[in-house]
Amino acid sequence: MQHHEQTAECSSLILRIQGVSVAGTHAGAFSAKATKFFAGLERDNSKNYWTANKSIFEDEVKEPMAALVDSLPERFQPFKVFRMNRDIRFSPDKSPYKTQHGAAHETDGTVYYLHLDAHGLMAACGAYMMMPDQLERYRDAVAADATGRELEDILSDLSQRDIEVGHGMAEPLKTAPRGYPKDHPRVDFLRQKALSAHRRLSGAPLRDVAAVREFVVDTFEACEPLNEWIKSNIGSSHTASGRR
Repeated sequence: MQHHEQTAECSSLILRIQGVSVAGTHAGAFSAKATKFFAGLERDNSKNYWTANKSIFEDEVKEPMAALVDSLPERFQPFKVFRMNRDIRFSPDKSPYKTQHGAAHETDGTVYYLHLDAHGLMAACGAYMMMPDQLERYRDAVAADATGRELEDILSDLSQRDIEVGHGMAEPLKTAPRGYPKDHPRVDFLRQKALSAHRRLSGAPLRDVAAVREFVVDTFEACEPLNEWIKSNIGSSHTASGRR
């Protein structure tokens, strides 16, 4: 009798462990179905595709993303998760859905951002779209020797850590902005209208909860010097901001 009770207890424990394990695969990690969902959406960005595959989005993308952002350290909170519907009112592209699912924490003119798409998970930081008053302060800081060289060092360090430096959501100017010499030693920075850094995670690590969280936190922490530079030298816009 005792043997049967012990066997039953062991079986129950195994089932509970298996249940936790199965549920845990979606608690902040992403299956192959998640990236395949976006690959399909890129090919067929339609209401029909969305309706037929909405359950995959809910189970494999939306719920894991919510779990991931909730698991991030308090210093990166709160996160806003963006809707999948595009604002197409003033766009020539009438595709109804975004081809990535993103979330962001904005603070003092900087952003901590991540999204999942057909290629995997991207984590990024910086100032993705500076307003005119922010651009003015940014250019002054880039042109000044002390703060300009500090920014050069920060971006060089990020590049050495395989974090890609980019220009956010704005294409750079073709030449130096008005009032700045075309031969300025940091003219390439002066041409930028945004300042960002990002890296990607793809393949099997996406299905590992710990690996996904570690990737995001490590990226955010590596980018802290960039965001601190932005906070100190640019800050938030003092004008009304547009919608994302």
